[in-house]
Amino acid sequence: MKAGFVNIFGRPNAGKSTLLNALIGEKMAIVSSKVQTTRHRIKAFLNKPGEYQVIFSDTPGIIDPKYKLHERMMDSVKSALEDADVALLIVDANENFEEVDAIFQALRLKVPSIVVLNKIDEAANGKTAQAEAFFTGKPYCRQLIKISALQKVHLNKLLDAVMSLLPEGQPFYSEDDLSDLPTKFFVGEMVREKIYQLFGDEIPYHTAVMVNEFKEKESLVKIQADIIVNRETQKAIIIGDKGSMIKQIGMMARKDIEAFIQQKVFLELFVKVRPKWRDNDLQLKEYGYK
Repeated sequence: MKAGFVNIFGRPNAGKSTLLNALIGEKMAIVSSKVQTTRHRIKAFLNKPGEYQVIFSDTPGIIDPKYKLHERMMDSVKSALEDADVALLIVDANENFEEVDAIFQALRLKVPSIVVLNKIDEAANGKTAQAEAFFTGKPYCRQLIKISALQKVHLNKLLDAVMSLLPEGQPFYSEDDLSDLPTKFFVGEMVREKIYQLFGDEIPYHTAVMVNEFKEKESLVKIQADIIVNRETQKAIIIGDKGSMIKQIGMMARKDIEAFIQQKVFLELFVKVRPKWRDNDLQLKEYGYK
């Protein structure tokens, strides 16, 4: 039996969340074309009873913190560095390899690492060969695997490489579980994802979602959540003309939540203004950024 922590590191938008979802076969992490979508460390379990339990962790993209929120995000990266048995260092095939290398060197990894060259289906001419030449031989690179997380190309090859490095041991979690995070967390993330999909560059980075109520009734699950913003003008944008935008967020999120929990959902959303919440320790803790 093999069991261990396989943690995914990389720059924003390298495809960490897409890779986690593809490996698990479930939508565990929200995905957006915008950078810094992932704010938490999200653990998801790949189980084959009697053979292995791989605890994959998606981590926030590595950035220079500008707010206390960013500092919390980078704390998640640090905690993932501490308990990793294997590290997956994910690189967008079209990225600047020198800059990525500087980040990977700075991680000072003490565990075996696989460089995962992602988005090979979108790679510019010769970029995959350049990446192979560049990363192979780096002190942190035990092996380089070329994949497309979105197209699910070469994922079995990546899993085989992971298994070869995973230590022997007993499962850390129940083999029936998919994650150690509560359903409420994933519900909040699905609402937040719709904000990333529906609004321009600024709004998503100023919002948080707090699920206040998750009540399972006979015929449905009643959920009430607050969308937190910095300013009144942002509140007006989120609500939209005659409530059109918040209605759209609710409809889209409800569809995903119902698919996730396999039950009918009644979703109620409110928008609340909390100025400078991204730099407020108490509010960050309240919204789950510990």
